[in-house]
Amino acid sequence: MSQPYALLIVGGGPAGLSAARAFRVAGGTGPVAIVTDERRMPYNRPPLSKDLLRGETAEEELLIEEEAWLEASGVDLVGGRAVWLDPSAHRVRLSGGRELEYRTCLLATGAEPTRLPIPGADDPGVRTLRSLDDLRELKRRLAPETPVTVIGSGFIGCEIAASLRMLDHPVVLVSDESAPNVARLGERAAAAIGAWLTELEVELVLDTAVEAIERRAGGLRVRGAGHVSDCQVVVMATGVAPRAELAAMAGAELEAGAISVDAGLRSSLDRVWAAGDVCAAVNAAAGRRLRVEHWGDALGQGALAGRATAGENVRWSEVPGFWSTIGRRTLKYAAWGDGFSEVRFEPGAAGAFTCWYGRDGHVVGVLTHEHDEAYQRGRELIKAGAPWR
Repeated sequence: MSQPYALLIVGGGPAGLSAARAFRVAGGTGPVAIVTDERRMPYNRPPLSKDLLRGETAEEELLIEEEAWLEASGVDLVGGRAVWLDPSAHRVRLSGGRELEYRTCLLATGAEPTRLPIPGADDPGVRTLRSLDDLRELKRRLAPETPVTVIGSGFIGCEIAASLRMLDHPVVLVSDESAPNVARLGERAAAAIGAWLTELEVELVLDTAVEAIERRAGGLRVRGAGHVSDCQVVVMATGVAPRAELAAMAGAELEAGAISVDAGLRSSLDRVWAAGDVCAAVNAAAGRRLRVEHWGDALGQGALAGRATAGENVRWSEVPGFWSTIGRRTLKYAAWGDGFSEVRFEPGAAGAFTCWYGRDGHVVGVLTHEHDEAYQRGRELIKAGAPWR
């Protein structure tokens, strides 16, 4: 077997690349490898449901780093799928049988889309959107004005529905929520998002759980309680699940299916860290373990993990947050993300607004549209545990 990798990163998403960069900046020496089952350079995923889907951005613009960065940084890109982790021997086995030895390992395997446990969910015409290959397959099926049903009213579902309408596809969005994102954002913010989608002529079918997807001549039929929609393509945007099976087989401690790590992103396995969507990490400022599924937080956690594996003492303490663009409107959201009990909606000029979230007497979240100053102030208040007034 070849020389052990000083840092072996399993996962080619934002957390993995960020970790490799930070490891070198922190003075980490020795060979580094990123194992990726996509067999391509890490790329930006947020545009998949927005400007890339609409054809406003080209695929080559997605790369986070050019291939020349690998040689310049002393990083190997290993194409393959990791199927076994042996924490006692400090080895990872790939699906073809190849084994890689490491001194430290970072699991940054991300998450994968979930499908509803209903008849027809695995029909080839039912797509999910997480990777560039997913997008290519979806676009291959979209002839002009192809009717599409989007299932799910989270941020990704809303972004996809808006983008498809902007491409002149008839779109029906079906959700078991009473308004888009109401469980996460509250009624006033959800109503605003619903109005944006309605303005784009997305047909909203709410308070409706999808019960089956049927293959019919010429397309698909989506059935829910009291609702039927016929289409040619279904996009299922019903959440994601952490890809933690490698850690689970190795005996790592898990929480709600994610790898449990401390504030330094270290797992219960010897010399194994985890970062990004696959982990549930202690946030030092929040004082509890959180699981987040945000692009920016994956980058941030990856950077911390890279520094930690280089020998630095780090603690994750940033407030999780992200931006979402629905059509041409952008929302900025920051929150601990594990619930709220109070909401205060503050309307502004020309449709702008700020929504504050509180729990146990403290500010725990903020959502803004066209109010950047409130967003920045909100992040500071959340991190400081400011009192709810």
